[in-house]
Amino acid sequence: MGTPDFAVESLKILVGNNYNIVGVITAPDKPAGRGQKIIQSSVKKYALSHNLKILQPTNLKGAECVKEIRNLNANLQIVVAFRMLPEVIWNMPELGTFNLHASLLPQYRGAAPINWAIINGEDETGISTFFLQHKIDTGDIIAQEKVSIGENETAGELHDKLMNIGAKLVLKTVQGIENNSISTIPQNEKQELKEAFKIFKPFCKIDWNKSVNEIHNHIRGLSPYPTAWTEFKHKESNNTISCKVFKSLKIDENHNFEVGAILVSESEFKIAVNGGFIQLLELQLAGKKRMMVDALLRGFTINDYTLN
Repeated sequence: MGTPDFAVESLKILVGNNYNIVGVITAPDKPAGRGQKIIQSSVKKYALSHNLKILQPTNLKGAECVKEIRNLNANLQIVVAFRMLPEVIWNMPELGTFNLHASLLPQYRGAAPINWAIINGEDETGISTFFLQHKIDTGDIIAQEKVSIGENETAGELHDKLMNIGAKLVLKTVQGIENNSISTIPQNEKQELKEAFKIFKPFCKIDWNKSVNEIHNHIRGLSPYPTAWTEFKHKESNNTISCKVFKSLKIDENHNFEVGAILVSESEFKIAVNGGFIQLLELQLAGKKRMMVDALLRGFTINDYTLN
């Protein structure tokens, strides 16, 4: 059970190791983009290319859906980046249902664990497999693997790393269940837990009054999606233009510039903040293509603007 790219690697490794995939359950096709073209999930595309049976239920609690899944006669269910399952589904197979989650549980339960680990400035995260139970992301841990986070690593880069390591952990978990060699441990609730709430656009706006570390972590933790953004205001017309920020560098340095001051040269674009500067590397102005900062500066006179 899965939908995005993150889930494909786990399905691929199981197929590659000759496991009998009796069914693939993924999200229904849906319209996307300006043209509202009907899009299939990444998992569906892979499943089609390998002639796997596909189910795309809209209501997981519906009698017809439950019947279809039961008729698959699966003895194990694996969930990777899907949606919350009702007990009638996760409690169906004899060997249970396990989930792959992109954090070291119980830390960063929720929808956006990769983003929040970076936003919060962690230097380490990981991947976990656990058996499902009633409360989301709380089941007994089967296996975990730690992964370091680089100081300039983006959520997208960490996503790809965890996707590949996670697929190997899924295989290891399946093999352990198959060989009856796993031993699970309950999640440790007796610690301060950090949540991984779903992220919405207002949160993504950069607060330039924060510290150099907080801003840098905010930008890379939201890159490439849902993307940090800011606004520039024209000094004369007061018109504003929004700008997505995909990549930055932090420069720790004492300075006397006002917070939010823009420093620009032919190929460099820096903003003065508390504790140093944020050097912007890759941007996208509203209505324009994503580009490196030197290309943007050739067609956009940033000195005519201030931060809004």
